[in-house]
Amino acid sequence: MKFKKLSLLLLSLTFFQGIFAQVAATKKMLIYTKNGKGYVHENIATSVATLQKICDAIGVETLVSDDPKIFTDPSMNSFDGVFFSNTNNEAFDTEEQKAAFQAYCRSGKGFAGLHSAVGSERQWPWYWSLIGGTFIRHAPFQEFTVRVIDKNHSSTQHYPARFEVSDECYYNKELNPDIHVLLAADMTTVEDKRKGEYPSNTFQDSFPIAWYHTFEGGRQWYSSLGHSIESYADKDFQDHLKGGIQYILNLSQQP
Repeated sequence: MKFKKLSLLLLSLTFFQGIFAQVAATKKMLIYTKNGKGYVHENIATSVATLQKICDAIGVETLVSDDPKIFTDPSMNSFDGVFFSNTNNEAFDTEEQKAAFQAYCRSGKGFAGLHSAVGSERQWPWYWSLIGGTFIRHAPFQEFTVRVIDKNHSSTQHYPARFEVSDECYYNKELNPDIHVLLAADMTTVEDKRKGEYPSNTFQDSFPIAWYHTFEGGRQWYSSLGHSIESYADKDFQDHLKGGIQYILNLSQQP
């Protein structure tokens, strides 16, 4: 009888240890939305709601903030990744906040940026390297063709080899040579009177619009898609975002 009770006790302890381990392993992500002086996208609330819905579905806890003071708060270390959702221009108020964000990313945490996030911190070269480049301008909002360059990534595996989007085709400079391009705009389908100025033939008939890489110890992912509020209702785009989140939080198999 004592042996049976001991066995039951051990089984119970094993069960609860498993539950506690699952709770302890829950990933947390900060969704950050600060915009400095300049254009502020109307899509922010929708983008945040979509990211939260995706995270809820895959068991990731989220906190939303537009206050840069969070980066100097000790609680920042509890987040496994940070997602800049349509941030733009100055994302920080002080050098201390920038240094804290830099230390956070260098500690092995994940970082993702969406759409205008590449237009954040336009005077900070380190940030350009982190996100993969810095914004110059975009073509007028229109429908154009996107080519899938890497279909093996969690954020692109669901897409066909070519697909149409209605969006702004972003042009960026200072591209980090380490980025692994996922999606590229087919520039032959983009109407833009200034296309000859830049990107011209920089990448022949393509231009990178989504990528991933590793930088100074952490994982990074960026996509320039997502200008319109309507785009966030698209299941393929939601899966694109989900794959990016899974990548930066180390929930996918990519290196």
